[in-house]
This record gives sequence, C-alpha cells and structure tokens, in this order.
Amino acid sequence: MAPPTLHDRLIVRLRAIFLNGELPEGSRIPEVALSERFGVSRTPLREALKVMAAEGFVILRPNRGAVVAPIDPTEIAPLVEFKGALERLIGLLVPARASNADIAELEGLHRDLGEALIRQDHADYTRLNYAFHQRLAQATRNPVLVQNYEAVQQKIWRYRFTINELSERLAASYAEHEGIMVALRARTRLDLAERLEEHNRLTGEAMAQALATSGRFGPSTKSRKRNRSA
Repeated sequence: MAPPTLHDRLIVRLRAIFLNGELPEGSRIPEVALSERFGVSRTPLREALKVMAAEGFVILRPNRGAVVAPIDPTEIAPLVEFKGALERLIGLLVPARASNADIAELEGLHRDLGEALIRQDHADYTRLNYAFHQRLAQATRNPVLVQNYEAVQQKIWRYRFTINELSERLAASYAEHEGIMVALRARTRLDLAERLEEHNRLTGEAMAQALATSGRFGPSTKSRKRNRSA
C-alpha cells in the first residue's frame, strides 16, 4: 500500500477538526492559522477544503473564504434510515465472514468501551464506539459496503457530539453493545442484524431529541421555514 500523500494527510487532519467540533458551526475557516499549524501553503489546504465541502463539513464562498457548515437537524432522519439498512446488512454478513481474530479485536474494543463508561470519559467512549462499528463493517470483507458505511459515519459523526455529555445515553448504548456482542459471539446473523439496526435507531432518536431540546435551532429553523414558504 502506498504511503499517504500530503493531500491525504491534510484531509484526515481537517476531518478530525470538524468531527471533534473544534471549530464552531458557521465560523470562518482560519486558513492562515491552519496553514501554519499543518506546515503547508494555502494551495494544498484549499484543495483539501474542497473535499471537506464535498463531505458536507464546509461551505465554500467565492472570494469570501470558507465557513464551517451549520448543523442541520433535518439531515438526521434520512442519514439514520440509510445507515440502518447498512447496519442490518453488516449483521447479516459478519457472522459468516468474521474471523476469530476479528471477533477478538471487537471484544477488546468492547472492553475498552466499558472502561470508558466507568470513567465517564464521554469523548473516548464516542471515539471507541466509532472504531468498534468501523471494525465490524470491515469484518464483512465487502469493500463497497465499508466505503459507503464510512461515508455515512462521517456525515453523522458531528451529530454524535450532541449526545456526548448524556451519561444515561452512554449507559444505554453500552447495554445495547452487550447484546450485540452476545449475537456476535454466537454468530447468529438475524439476531445481530436486528440488534445493530435497533441500536442505530435508538442512537438516531437520542441525537434528534438532544438537538430538539437544545434550543440551538428554534429561531433559525423557523426563519428558514418562513423563507421557504414566502
């Protein structure tokens, strides 16, 4: 495998900034500061920002610089619906295709999730949860599925941080993971498919509820609706 290019490395680092919520939504991208931080010129940085725009993290404004794309709560339902279909397919494929080494690695990630829950380390739990589901998708041995799963995970990842501080959701999430592991160890495909699909649905509902009760979207959402109906 060829080593990652400068462009590839910039995309990974920029994506991490947006996924971690380091830059507030709607804020201007500090291109000079990021160029200095990454030790690159503005040209490769702007090329990488074009990829971020394609992934929905950035809005490019000609002659006015780029801004962090605002979070749109109306995106959650269709993203969760699509991801649910992928989760079900993962559940159907993994029991027959996962190696013992795959399952052992997933067992380790599950243990790490439990330790993060005990520490109430919300950020680490969220990171490990991402890694767990990514690894589970990889165990299907289907590169097309993995590519599409990774794409939707990245799109939905920003919303994960809306429930990052909800201890009760983390505890519920881990309990759901316990059930996922039971089905995975037994290699029962229908049970695993249903558990993954349900886990995805409950997480989506928690994200939508967190956004609905945060008060962050009330006035602006109403304004957008009025503008569309005008």
